[in-house]
Amino acid sequence: MTQREPGLSTLSVHGGEARVKSDYGLVDPIHCSSAYTFDNTAALIDMLEGTAAERDEYARYSSPNTRTVEKKLAELEGTEDAIVCTTGMSALSLLFLAELKPGDRLVFFDQCYHRTRQFCFEYLRTYGVDCVQVPTGDFEALEEAMNGCTRLLFTELPTNPHLTVIDLERFVQVAKAYDAATCVDATLASPVNHLPARWGVDYIVHSATKYLGGHNDLLAGVLAGSRARLEPVRKLQGIIGAIAAPHTAWLLQRGLKTLPLRVQQQNKSGLAVAAYLNQHKLVKKVYYPGLPNHPSHEQAQKYLTGCGGLISFELKTDREGCARFIDAVRLPRIGPSLGGVESLIEQPAIMSFYKASEADRQRWGIDPALVRLSLGIEDTQDLLSDLDQAFHCI
Repeated sequence: MTQREPGLSTLSVHGGEARVKSDYGLVDPIHCSSAYTFDNTAALIDMLEGTAAERDEYARYSSPNTRTVEKKLAELEGTEDAIVCTTGMSALSLLFLAELKPGDRLVFFDQCYHRTRQFCFEYLRTYGVDCVQVPTGDFEALEEAMNGCTRLLFTELPTNPHLTVIDLERFVQVAKAYDAATCVDATLASPVNHLPARWGVDYIVHSATKYLGGHNDLLAGVLAGSRARLEPVRKLQGIIGAIAAPHTAWLLQRGLKTLPLRVQQQNKSGLAVAAYLNQHKLVKKVYYPGLPNHPSHEQAQKYLTGCGGLISFELKTDREGCARFIDAVRLPRIGPSLGGVESLIEQPAIMSFYKASEADRQRWGIDPALVRLSLGIEDTQDLLSDLDQAFHCI
């Protein structure tokens, strides 16, 4: 029988791990050490010269736990290398700081995490980086924003919270025409539903706090790509110290082992709940690319194998009526994250944009009665029943 490439579930369980571990345990231990010692000076020089076997020196640079989970993540993403950071925002910030210098231009689509936008406009610009935001999916505007100084293009896929799926193939083509790099935040897809590297994307970033960790019990971020591209980012990480602690890396490694199983259930529930909401008389609009009437449905069919457990929808009520609906659900808890085994729900106009101006909320498409629902792995029918009873409270 021809040897086949391992599947995603197999990589999730075994990828990056030694078959026989140092202590013969089935599960890797947590290495709670800040420093790693050397038998003699010659051993230290061998490490510095790169002639010794891969090992660690100081936990601000790497640890056995971070190295193992980075290898696993690289295998899942189909990239040469991956870096585990303290959060998704630290992974993205390290990339921007390492990749961009004064006078360079960063172009990104306007449907994005509000902290990403804030970092670009309030901080990167102070270092002389030209940050340009264009309407999501508007490739004419994207082309107009490109110039000889454009070094990096960034997008989410799908976007948060409207779940837009851009034409990724065209996005990469535009970047190559200007010799610019590309970065995709694939947090909402996870490697189960989307592999940007297959489409020629240079950098893939995730908030590992979400689907990758999957249990709402860790904060971490991931940046994946080629070893050469990630080298300056890893160097900057060692200077700044934005590396995941060994225990966090161990938790992430544990969470990844069930990633395909969890996301498959979230895909199933996501499509069922979105279809239910799409026909409900009290729902004005549903944002879920798995629905045929979503503007990005055709792109989702091309780039995604599933649409995940995050659904955004606008209710036919005001902000107060929306709050009553959210307060009435029994399974989802009110919280700002997504992708975990427990369902979470929030009203973005309050949770993330409470202090934003009305003009900004309108510009970013944040309706007062917009709901963002992140489905966990509860039974699909239980989630549907819960939503049904909550609608009576509007």
